[in-house]
Amino acid sequence: MQNKIYDLIGIGIGPFNLGLAALSEPIAGLDTLFFDMADHFNWHPGMLLDRATMQTSFIADLVTLADPTSPYSFLNFAKQSGRLYAFYIKEDFFLLRQEYNQYCQWVAGKLSNLRFGQFVQFARYDEQQACYVLTCTSTRTGASSQYLAKKLVLGTGTKPQLPPCCDGVPVIHSGQYLARKTQLQQKKRLAVVGSGQSAAEIYLDLLQDARRHDYQIDWITRSPRFFPLEYTKLTLEMTSPDYIDYFHALPDHTRSPLLESQKGLYKGINRTLINAIFDELYRLKLDGELPSRLLSNVEMQALTLKNGNYTLKLHHHETGQCEHADYDGLVIASGYGYQAPAFMQGVQHRIRHDAQGRLAVRRNYSIDLHGNEIFVQNAELHTHGLAAPDLTMACHRNSVILHEVLGHSPYPIEQRVAFQQFGLSATEQQEMAWA
Repeated sequence: MQNKIYDLIGIGIGPFNLGLAALSEPIAGLDTLFFDMADHFNWHPGMLLDRATMQTSFIADLVTLADPTSPYSFLNFAKQSGRLYAFYIKEDFFLLRQEYNQYCQWVAGKLSNLRFGQFVQFARYDEQQACYVLTCTSTRTGASSQYLAKKLVLGTGTKPQLPPCCDGVPVIHSGQYLARKTQLQQKKRLAVVGSGQSAAEIYLDLLQDARRHDYQIDWITRSPRFFPLEYTKLTLEMTSPDYIDYFHALPDHTRSPLLESQKGLYKGINRTLINAIFDELYRLKLDGELPSRLLSNVEMQALTLKNGNYTLKLHHHETGQCEHADYDGLVIASGYGYQAPAFMQGVQHRIRHDAQGRLAVRRNYSIDLHGNEIFVQNAELHTHGLAAPDLTMACHRNSVILHEVLGHSPYPIEQRVAFQQFGLSATEQQEMAWA
């Protein structure tokens, strides 16, 4: 076991913890480490489609909204890559997803506090040393080692969520799409099931090649229509510290249905993408019958697989009609959900849960009994609202976590940024949220 006790260890190196690592690196006297079992940073490689773009502005990079002077900003990456003037002339706030991934890889290559190829097997608390002990295994050598930390930050990410009817049936999740695309395009009847950005991107990608590969491609969504992502400015204020304070202070029985009603605000489809899909359908229609169906308000209620063919039981919500549709290729773009990492079993007695067994996440993103030892990244949708998975608020969350770790704010934390007031008494709501 190493004797050094780190101030903070982060587990999982996705964009959120990578941003925390970048903001931590320049702080004198702060000892941090970040572990990931992967060999290198690679953000959702199965969805790095050629023309796919981010849904947040380039300003919402890993560091800028906390520290605009950081050397780890996207603009510095663009400058160092010789692309800054081209990016300026392009006049587009939304990066290509591949470009964002390259930027993150560039930052990861510059940080000294990252340890890739480390699988965290177990965590426990050492009462005598008043610290957490992590047992890690190298994915390259198999060697085991232990690390000590006063604080932990869980950034292990979300896991694919599949509809219940998919249990026991091998399907392709959207996160596997690019690796399975060639195989899919050898089929004759394809279906994409899902309602969000990933489903739309995959559908358009397959639709554009439908005639060339001679297949039918259907898009099935249980949403009543193909909802665009709401991107008006007053709605964007809901991804703000103000709204997080307001949402967190609400009782759980109010938060849950409210969050359900807000799905279109963070799970919608980019308007440009919706228009591109329509334009592609229009173009294909010029040459004859469309090789595609778009089925909205339709839920996949059952799924079977026999001899390589999928049979979907489809139910239309408004008419009550049902039909069985057969496909030999299927992509499920049903999104992701939080799953507690197995290595945390050894410290479960130090973690707070709510009445439904979910993590009871405080406003400062802590989940431990003392409120300042274990923090989470993107595991707080049910307590902090739609800002939890949004890259725009990552710098705010990381600034709050660093304040809790250090006892002071190395980066200014904005409290009031919205023009609108979400509760009748904004001050009271804020005090309740931070209680």
